[in-house]
Amino acid sequence: MDSRITVDSPLPNQQKVLQKGMKQGRIASIPEEGRCLNSAQLDQVEQSFRKWSEVSPRADVRLARRRILIIFLLIRYTGAKLNEVLTLNPFKDIDFKGHSVDFSSEGPDTKNDPRRVQISTMLSSEIQEILTDPFFKSSLKNRFDVDPGFVRRKFYERAEACGFPKSLGGPEMIRKSRAVELMQGNMPLPAVQKMLGHSTLNPTGSYVSFSVDDIQRVTKLFIERESSRKTSARNSFFGKIQALHRGDIQTRVTLISISGYSVTTVITNDSAEQLALKKGMLITAEVKAPWVILHSGKEEPKCSAENRFNGIIERMNKGKINTEYTVRITDGTELCAVVSTEGVQHLGLKTGDQVWAIFNCFAVVLDVD
Repeated sequence: MDSRITVDSPLPNQQKVLQKGMKQGRIASIPEEGRCLNSAQLDQVEQSFRKWSEVSPRADVRLARRRILIIFLLIRYTGAKLNEVLTLNPFKDIDFKGHSVDFSSEGPDTKNDPRRVQISTMLSSEIQEILTDPFFKSSLKNRFDVDPGFVRRKFYERAEACGFPKSLGGPEMIRKSRAVELMQGNMPLPAVQKMLGHSTLNPTGSYVSFSVDDIQRVTKLFIERESSRKTSARNSFFGKIQALHRGDIQTRVTLISISGYSVTTVITNDSAEQLALKKGMLITAEVKAPWVILHSGKEEPKCSAENRFNGIIERMNKGKINTEYTVRITDGTELCAVVSTEGVQHLGLKTGDQVWAIFNCFAVVLDVD
């Protein structure tokens, strides 16, 4: 059984894994290592902003710095452009009940269509708490009203304070780093593109079957899970149930991801009833790294595993007992496989090699939020 659905994009190499560019605000490719900040470095810059915003003994300076902190957090977690954030009315455009930010098309340099971007419950609560300060509200006058050049200088300063080149700390690079972070975290490419405000989305075989609300719900699920780190599973597929086939004891579930891939799992009938599964329902399929098996070569392996994905080895982390492989498949999704280091010698795989990542239907766990 071939569980894959053809994706219109070509197979990426280890440096270019996304089809759309990030020129003029579009994702072009995941930059070479060192060309943008990774998640740990983004967190480091965030902590630097947080400490900097509180160190001044003057209340007016702390308020001004908190304004810059909010601007950073919004770019950091929404991937918005600087001018989009600066034209926000934070008291009107941030929905603290729905945990979202509405970006409009206001401003001379803003060319994106109006859009709603989800933020985590934690970030929403934090921004709301800051904005409730009466002195802060009176100083904002419904807009951030900060010179873009001043904001850029503060971004550069925080990057340099962390030991990074200032060029990596600018608002545009924070936006690009966020896009890379989302893709490496396996948010579906169309959801990333929509979140960042792209006018045209990457076409896939399944995208047409996902409504705007579906994409929004998938994004919300991803953002909340990212914020709370609810699961230890490295490999996640967000999608919609395409088919349910109930047997006398077990049910076969097939979900189709936004990026166009199909994932098959088999669960007990009792589990299917407890999860209240039905066709068209949004769901997450998770696979732990030790359950993913690698096959080298371009030819699809002839095996009984229902789930088979072609990709390229991006990274290897070799340990004394196990070796971790990161494989990027054609839509940019990362899959992680853990293989015994002894077995690595037999595989003879290296970074850049083309492989098949496979796992059977019993290795997939379904998660309903």
